[in-house]
Amino acid sequence: MAKNNLSIFDIPQDKRKKSLLENEYLNLPDLSFYNRCKQQFHINKGVYNTIDNWFYEYGIIHVVYRRIYILAFLGFVKENSPELDSHKFIRFGHGGLTMKLKEFTSAYFRYKENGYTDIFSIK
Repeated sequence: MAKNNLSIFDIPQDKRKKSLLENEYLNLPDLSFYNRCKQQFHINKGVYNTIDNWFYEYGIIHVVYRRIYILAFLGFVKENSPELDSHKFIRFGHGGLTMKLKEFTSAYFRYKENGYTDIFSIK
């Protein structure tokens, strides 16, 4: 059976940048990409838009890179929330999404003198 989950970690690091920019899933129209995220991670459109906007405001302007971080964040939430199977959608509660986004960015970004750099080194 074919694997339908989206993950940047399935692509060898030396081929990530070029192959990610050309990846068919990362280049889907916005609604199609959201629908795949909804199917895999059980998020609603408001949560998706908030996550997308968070990374845009964080400085990740290129849509393909932002989608990589969206997938990484949703994977991070899914791995750290064993109770998710009991709910239709991921539930964060009041302020919970922002708290998880801050937790994710502090875990996956390092501060350097000239700004932030990511641990995926995709830039």
